[in-house]
Amino acid sequence: MNSSVNKTISSELCITGTHSFPGPKTIPVTRTFFPEFKDYVQFLEQIWEKGQITNNGPLCRELEALLKPKIEAPFLSLVANGTLALQLAIKALDLKGKIITTPYSYVATTNAILWEGCEPVFVDICPETFCINPDLIEASITEDTTAIIATHVYGYPCDVVKIREIANKHGLKVVYDAAHAYGVKLDGRSLLAYGDCSTLSFHATKLFHTGEGGAVISSDEHIANRISLMTKFGHTGEDNYLEIGINAKISELHAAMGLAVLPHVESIISERRQCSLWYDEYLQASKLRRPIQPPRLEYNYSYYPVIFSDHNSMMEVREKLNEQGIFPRRYFHPSLNTLPFLNSGQRRDCPVSEDLATRVLSLPLYVGLSSDQIARICQIITT
Repeated sequence: MNSSVNKTISSELCITGTHSFPGPKTIPVTRTFFPEFKDYVQFLEQIWEKGQITNNGPLCRELEALLKPKIEAPFLSLVANGTLALQLAIKALDLKGKIITTPYSYVATTNAILWEGCEPVFVDICPETFCINPDLIEASITEDTTAIIATHVYGYPCDVVKIREIANKHGLKVVYDAAHAYGVKLDGRSLLAYGDCSTLSFHATKLFHTGEGGAVISSDEHIANRISLMTKFGHTGEDNYLEIGINAKISELHAAMGLAVLPHVESIISERRQCSLWYDEYLQASKLRRPIQPPRLEYNYSYYPVIFSDHNSMMEVREKLNEQGIFPRRYFHPSLNTLPFLNSGQRRDCPVSEDLATRVLSLPLYVGLSSDQIARICQIITT
């Protein structure tokens, strides 16, 4: 493990814990946070010493143990990615039939429902938070409905109180796609503690990451045990087959990255907060809108979405930014109720989501983005 290994790291992913490698002139929507290389290497040395690279090794167990108190999770299972986390939650909760869900999320939310043989029933979103509108949910519940799967969009919380009341009234399970919500607290409580299950993504673009990875969180020991079993082909030991399962295990190499990144999470959130404040300052005179942050929220500053007045003006600004080597993302687009592979019965009108999906840009936001760079971005947007 010599220093020459550092030179192989892609210039598009060049930010480290305390410095940055010489990188490109472009400004992408995000860049992966890299801890100091020596910090990662010390965990790799442990892997080499112990000779175990997968199958719930000591680093995986250590990372799970460290994460549980941080996110107030009595039961947490690390998995290979955030999409598998959703699929495992659906399977472990025995969800069938129709699932109420949001049209405004990453496609993985809908894909997981379809992949598990369930039918997504799209309910429109709140224009203030971009999260599913709880006042519209009950009208879409039928005798075939088994669950609500909602996304904490950009890390802003769904109305967890109303959703739980609706779920209890109709005997439904609740799963939160919390891929954006690591480190978020509502009324002093981890946002990940709500629902029958919450799922996380630890993809390289997330503020806490393991390169590729994710987790399923549950407060129910039986569900947690099922998820843990399902990630390992459904068997314990060599011959004790108990459950239909898949291979959703995270490797020791990925756990090592998580252990190296974890001590930096507070500073990562702090730096992202500062970037967001710069955006707020430089865009305060613009006509752009932002999602409304609810009160009593401890936010993680995972994204900086802005809402344009119309689709054309958004696209014009996007093109101008691209011409200057700046690459925001239409996050999220398209509205999921319009996906081309849905059948006609799954396509429902969601006018708020469909409208916002044509007008939103997520601006660059990552550790190492400077005030001057943000000022440049905002100048292009406002001129």
